[in-house]
Amino acid sequence: MTVGPFLADTHIILWSISDDRRLSEHHRAVLASEAVVFASAASVWEIAIKRSIGKLSAPDDLPTLLPRMQFQPLAVNFQHANAVRDLPRYHGDPFDRMLIAQAQLENLTILTSDPHFTRYDVALA
Repeated sequence: MTVGPFLADTHIILWSISDDRRLSEHHRAVLASEAVVFASAASVWEIAIKRSIGKLSAPDDLPTLLPRMQFQPLAVNFQHANAVRDLPRYHGDPFDRMLIAQAQLENLTILTSDPHFTRYDVALA
């Protein structure tokens, strides 16, 4: 198994919080391992927005819950934001595009089940 470091996409974060059956055995194993797994501020932002408009249910205390679940925080910085401009438009979701840019710049493997990520030059698990 790859030892990381990893960046969890938003679905992986949500599925791990709720122990959703859609979380694959491979992803469960990575999350349960000693591997470093980051959660991006972009994912927390996406969850907060979708929660506020009623598109999903999520805990109120993500900023304290995620570290307790062993997710390491990954801030969005100027370089991350600027790198999005150079990504091909294979995927229109701005949050996913930010995760791809962050993974590329920080040399992280993205934990995802989203097939859109496969078209980008980024490591996936």
